[in-house]
Amino acid sequence: MAKSQYLEGTSKFVVVPYYFFIFTPYLINMQKLNLPSYNFKIKKKNNNYEIFDFIRKQYVSLSPEEWVRQNFIRFLVEEKQYPQMLIAVEKSIKLNRMIRRPDIVIYDKSTKAKLIVECKAPSVKISQKTLDQVVRYNMVLKVDYLVVTNGLAHYCIQINYLENNYKFINEIPDFGELSEAEK
Repeated sequence: MAKSQYLEGTSKFVVVPYYFFIFTPYLINMQKLNLPSYNFKIKKKNNNYEIFDFIRKQYVSLSPEEWVRQNFIRFLVEEKQYPQMLIAVEKSIKLNRMIRRPDIVIYDKSTKAKLIVECKAPSVKISQKTLDQVVRYNMVLKVDYLVVTNGLAHYCIQINYLENNYKFINEIPDFGELSEAEK
């Protein structure tokens, strides 16, 4: 199976070529995101497309939200140097007797949760409702950073538990900064 390649340009959508059964090319349209371009394994199964999640080591249904999640995971690993083994995708947590699944949870080397990422489809505006969702997850996980993204806009919040406040920050911390925050 050949790797996908992305056509750069200023258009809103990017064409993603891939190969199924080696010789048969298919084209799908996925929205260009405000992230670097990455190569993905994509295949067609039962009239649906699937993308390979290299954290869970399996193909998952390719929805617009999954497109954002997979791109953001690659951004964290390749640009921000987060180790793959410290990333959990859709990890179940119990919140008010209900099971919830944050999109991405990042752990430090001592396996303490440090960052939660909530992903939305590019067509979904980041709103107070989105922020409330990730804050609810944090009632259980108690991380230092919250991120919400729709692939086009990314917001990062740093939480200071000692001073009982938070602030929006301009950059998503790299893994080294998370490690320094532990000391």
